Amino acid sequence: MTEHHADTKLVHGARAPTKSHGFVNPKLVRGSTVLYQNCAQRREIGKKRLEQEQIYGLYGTETHFALEDMVASIEGGTHCQIVSSGLAAITVPLLAYLKSGDHVLVPDSIYGPTRRFCDTTLRRFGVTTTYYDPLLNEADLAQHIQPNTKVVFVESPGSHTFEVQDVPMIARVAHRHGAKVFMDNTWGIHIFQPFRHGVDVSIQALTKYVGGHSDLVLGSITVNTEDDWEWLRTGALDLGQYASPDDCWLALRGARTLGVRLAHQERSALTIAQWLATRPEISRVLHPALPSCPGHAEWQRDFTGASGLFGIVFQPDVTYEAVAAMVDALALFGIGASWGGYESLALPTSFTVTRSEGTGRFGGEMLRLQIGLEHPDDLIADLTQGLTVLRSQTRTACASPPCLADEMTDLYRADQLK
Repeated sequence: MTEHHADTKLVHGARAPTKSHGFVNPKLVRGSTVLYQNCAQRREIGKKRLEQEQIYGLYGTETHFALEDMVASIEGGTHCQIVSSGLAAITVPLLAYLKSGDHVLVPDSIYGPTRRFCDTTLRRFGVTTTYYDPLLNEADLAQHIQPNTKVVFVESPGSHTFEVQDVPMIARVAHRHGAKVFMDNTWGIHIFQPFRHGVDVSIQALTKYVGGHSDLVLGSITVNTEDDWEWLRTGALDLGQYASPDDCWLALRGARTLGVRLAHQERSALTIAQWLATRPEISRVLHPALPSCPGHAEWQRDFTGASGLFGIVFQPDVTYEAVAAMVDALALFGIGASWGGYESLALPTSFTVTRSEGTGRFGGEMLRLQIGLEHPDDLIADLTQGLTVLRSQTRTACASPPCLADEMTDLYRADQLK
């Protein structure tokens, strides 16, 4: 059987053969109750909870199964579970695999809600969490492994500070000690193949690039072995996880154009990142494809491309007020927390970054940019006028004593040094 490129899989996956009579797109199936011809059929199908059988609405419909097949294909896995959100895609496998007394290792660059879940819900359930420097070497990472470590979590690159982790090395260490590797692969989508690099459970926020139009909330969890599928599928069903078939159908439609959208956003983001690297107001650009980004060598080795999300660090004399004034002045960039849609976004991130291991001190205010489908020249022109506004803001705008924003910045930086 021919192994097609990712773009071809996106177009032809989870569809009837091209020469079949019928509509191009899979149908939308909504429903809760499923009727059976007789009790024997009901009893037989009821045993197939791990399979793609329409047992009851919670177990999935043809629409769910088509999207699950699509995601599993582009990630190189065998089974996929669609869940209600990207956050659910993180919490469901953690709850499915972990029990009281277990220990999980999580990178210090982790998505904020993941950290909150570990520090609150998992802690209440008796699971302990240790945060590690995302760029630790093999020997130092091994020292963090405990006898009860069951999961090593990775997020590569980090969604705010963009450290690219050495996933193959992390997988070697984790598997040597009997732990599973979970990866938030939303940034990597299909440009990082998780199971080729030792990942056991791959997590996607389909809200982002797969949906592509900022109009749905959805998540996926993909595995590559039957044992992992049984753990995951059972956990998802026990937790009552369900996703709207309407959102699944929209995600399938979005997936068809993912290849061309991501290619455009990759080119535009890299063009803009390289331009920003020349600007005197900026000390560092955190784009994995640039040498200034932590883990750039690992990105070169393991990824086949980049997405449209990256960060910038301003010079130390740039205040939060100046960054906020710049963002407020932008005409083509919205102010929003998500990414992967068709529109560009700008979000100050200094106050959203939490660190407990002394990592992530970048020396200046930070801004995250999501590059959409607009022409990059227009976005550069918009950023140029925004930087003009930023330069007009100076620290003298805050009277003595220091303004609240400066006090918050001082508290943030003090927390970085703990």
